[in-house]
Amino acid sequence: MMIGEYRHNIDAKKRIAVPAKFRKEIGEKAVIAKGQEKCLFVYPVSEWEKVADKLSQLPTGSADNRNFVRIFLSGAVDVEIDALGRILVPDYLKEFAGLKEKVVITGLYKKLEIWDEGHWNDYKTRMESQTDSLAEKLGELGVY
Repeated sequence: MMIGEYRHNIDAKKRIAVPAKFRKEIGEKAVIAKGQEKCLFVYPVSEWEKVADKLSQLPTGSADNRNFVRIFLSGAVDVEIDALGRILVPDYLKEFAGLKEKVVITGLYKKLEIWDEGHWNDYKTRMESQTDSLAEKLGELGVY
């Protein structure tokens, strides 16, 4: 299970260390994709295959489906975890997420997110002020 929040730096070669706690679950390879709210998703390959398979089965008659699947899948890249537990973030993904020197890696159970530290701090502050109403909405769905 991947949960928690960890702060790291991007090194000069655009590598980010995956927190040691998550390395076993991620494995030797991972997939990085564009996430929502300008973060990056990092999936273990086995989890990525489930997500990509579900997306590939969406009806292509819907322009929204086609557009999302195109952007999401074409923007993804498979990466290897090096001997020191780092992943290389391609320039186009680094630019998409606005990653600067400091990043936050969040564990979301079956995937990770990578955020620019400043962007994460702003987002987290906004969302923490809404947790009661968000919990109510989840309660209405029978989730929480």
